[in-house]
Amino acid sequence: MNKDVFIKNRERLSKELKDNSILVMFSGVAPKKSADEEYPFTPNRNFYYLTGINEEHVILLMVKQNDIVEEFLFIRRPNPVMEKWVGKTISDEKAKECSGVNNIKYTDEFERLIHEFISIKNLCIVYMDLEKDAFSSMPNNVQSFAYKMKENYVQVNIKNIYNDIEKLRAIKSKEEVMELRNAIDITKDGIEALMKNCKPGMKEYEIEAYFDFVLKTKGIKDFSFKTIAATGKNATVLHYVANDGELKDEDLILFDLGAQLNYYNADISRTFPVSGKFTERQKQIYNIVLKAELEVIKIIKPGVPFPELNKLAKRILADGLKEINIIDKDEDLSKYYFHGVSHHLGLDTHDVGSREGLLEPGMVITVEPGLYIEEEKIGIRIEDDILVTENGAEVLSKDIIKTVEEIEKFMAI
Repeated sequence: MNKDVFIKNRERLSKELKDNSILVMFSGVAPKKSADEEYPFTPNRNFYYLTGINEEHVILLMVKQNDIVEEFLFIRRPNPVMEKWVGKTISDEKAKECSGVNNIKYTDEFERLIHEFISIKNLCIVYMDLEKDAFSSMPNNVQSFAYKMKENYVQVNIKNIYNDIEKLRAIKSKEEVMELRNAIDITKDGIEALMKNCKPGMKEYEIEAYFDFVLKTKGIKDFSFKTIAATGKNATVLHYVANDGELKDEDLILFDLGAQLNYYNADISRTFPVSGKFTERQKQIYNIVLKAELEVIKIIKPGVPFPELNKLAKRILADGLKEINIIDKDEDLSKYYFHGVSHHLGLDTHDVGSREGLLEPGMVITVEPGLYIEEEKIGIRIEDDILVTENGAEVLSKDIIKTVEEIEKFMAI
């Protein structure tokens, strides 16, 4: 995206900063995998939202003093020896071009400048992104820096900026929506390749490879998440990722997948018959899920409480299962539907944003009802990506086919 997007994001955030304060944000580092092997680097999403920089060991510093904001980016000094092994690090010019920050310095100058602002200019409010990964007990570089600040500068008041950035990220700009549209369009091409090449006897990972291939040919470097390719009974496991089962003629196959474009994520689920033709029973259950999805989408508009979406989905799914005698009462639905119908979507697949508040224009959310009937080896989920507009909703993934008739017609070609 153009640097103006990131400049605007920083301007909006700067209004939330108290006067005589500083903000420090880290891009992050690639975690170790094993020995000298690392996982691929991916930037802290809040850092990326403010800078557009996707390189590790970069620091953003914003200083607000007398209502004037100064911005600095700290990058690594060029290292000719390391460049022979891993390539060049980001240059001053590239950092300016990506972020719109004009004051570029090196990371070995960071502590001196921080000391100057805190000890000499007496800026004692330090904002940091202190949202910690709930799945790790290891301190990250942000937390380590916070501890160091408290040790070296007892006068410092550290504040968490995470919630302020979260509110900004929940409302997407037109540029962000365009990134999501493009990611969804590429995902559509990948899904169509799956439908065209699906055959009994294949392994789940073999059919998955067609999606991977399409994305690679479109220049996509990463997926929104690990693709779920689940056939038969495997599809009744919500986050099944083994993808090593065999496709059988009488089974459905459920895909939950997405392309990631410039760190913006598509998140689509489609379920279709391996044979290209639904059985009557499969069609019956599929249409219950489809009805729930379509009805939930209909009520999306500004002012609707987020929890109302799941309440409606549960009511329609329960009514459908009672009609076909799978359950007797509404509370039995939890055996066959056990997740929420929606989440925010953006720089993270399960993006920031409250799931308890009201829908607002500019939010992008998913709608993804499902039914998982283990005893019948049927798992069905249908998921689309939705933009909340001023007056209602736009289905960003509307061009990805999903009715029984559309699927059977497409797979018959």
